[in-house]
Amino acid sequence: MEIQFNTDKNIEGKERLEAYVKELVGGSLKRFEDRVTRLEVYLSDENSHKESQDDKKCVLEARPNGLKPIAVTCQEATIEKAINGAIDKMKASLTKVIGRLQNH
Repeated sequence: MEIQFNTDKNIEGKERLEAYVKELVGGSLKRFEDRVTRLEVYLSDENSHKESQDDKKCVLEARPNGLKPIAVTCQEATIEKAINGAIDKMKASLTKVIGRLQNH
């Protein structure tokens, strides 16, 4: 499973963050690696330098073999919480879609 990493201009420490996110996402979604060809990670800070609640956003888009892409979004106060929330949503979505395929 290929993991692509993207951020907006407001996210700092891109290289270090990219390594961390790829390891975290890859490990968390490892059980789907034979069913997903590519996973794209998009991180953004909606309000740039201004402080506000839930302004960090993580979008995960999975490309399952032979199916339409699946995208989930999570907005939280920190990047870490947004990433973990999006991972949880993606696990649930992939489990549901792949479960349907196995039942047919």
